[in-house]
Amino acid sequence: MAKQTKPSNLTLPLLSSVLVAMLLMNIATAREHKDTKMTVYFHSVFRGPKATVVPVAGLPNNEASFVQFGTIFVNDYAITEMPENTSTAVGRAQGVNAIVGLDGINSLVMLSIVFANEEYNGSTLVLQGLSKQFDEVREIPILSGTGRFRHASGFITLETIFVDKTSVYSTMRCNVSVLHY
Repeated sequence: MAKQTKPSNLTLPLLSSVLVAMLLMNIATAREHKDTKMTVYFHSVFRGPKATVVPVAGLPNNEASFVQFGTIFVNDYAITEMPENTSTAVGRAQGVNAIVGLDGINSLVMLSIVFANEEYNGSTLVLQGLSKQFDEVREIPILSGTGRFRHASGFITLETIFVDKTSVYSTMRCNVSVLHY
């Protein structure tokens, strides 16, 4: 049978001090999460001098399109408070999306929502994820944020509510649900 050793007289006070210090550090750094929900509208223009989405790469000898595997787009969507493009500006959604599904259905979205309104001016939300672009409602994760949205996590849903096929203009409703400090 193994010989049992008796703890030294310093072990318990030292252990207690460490536990108290850890508890005090957790209390000092603990912050409550805020849960912010908002609805904003993205405006996309695919053609013309005011285009906000532009194809920049694709497969050789293929026309760039929203269903052509390998096509990469750069985006700078206007964001407004209401569906009308004349509504109050909230910011811009800037980033890249790439058609990653061979069948043209899936798009990899990498966007930063850059707020320019009074409440969140300069703050950002970073989104990245797969969008099944022909689903009625698409969900994309929020990975992080800056400013008022530091340490953000959450998701957005996108729903196309208006399409003009002639000018290739569309409006998407963006429901944001984000936890942050």
